[in-house]
Order: sequence, then C-alpha cells, then structure tokens
Amino acid sequence: MKEDFKSIINGSMPVLVDFHATWCGPCKAQAPILKDVAAATKNKARIIKIDVDKNQGLAQKHQVQSVPTLLLFKNGQAVWRHSGVASKEQLIEVMTPHM
Repeated sequence: MKEDFKSIINGSMPVLVDFHATWCGPCKAQAPILKDVAAATKNKARIIKIDVDKNQGLAQKHQVQSVPTLLLFKNGQAVWRHSGVASKEQLIEVMTPHM
C-alpha cells in the first residue's frame, strides 16, 4: 500500500476499512457487496481493504478479532464497527450521515 493508512483515515472523507483474509469465506461474500457500496457512494466515501495476514500490526491495533471486520473512520476516529458480513443497505445507511 503506497498511501499511509493513518493519512487515509485522517481525512474528512469517511473511509470504510474492510479487514479481511484471503482464506475467509465470508470475506469473499463481502467483496461484491463492497463494490456495490463503492459504486453507490462514488466520491463521497472511500473503501479500502486490509489483509489481516499481511498487516497483523494494524489488525491488532484496531482489535480485529475475526474477519471480516468493517470499521468506518471519519477524521481519524472509528465511528462504527461491525464483525461479519454486512449488507449494502446496512453499509449505506451507516455511511450516509458521515458523507
């Protein structure tokens, strides 16, 4: 990842972070949902994926116990957290007030 994680989440644009793993079945189910959410939120929010196996320190720092874990950041603060697969509707509902 070229951009620094901290600089990404510290922006005023909300950032949905998907902590996932390549071997995780539910993570694979979450991926197309995130693509739909990205299309629906266009330039109002950012979605990034973090592989917990390649970024263990980051996963520990944010207390990721299971995958997928979704965190929504606004101005560097985690404003929402969800473990497990989340629906497109749920994600858009959570993200909209922060956009």
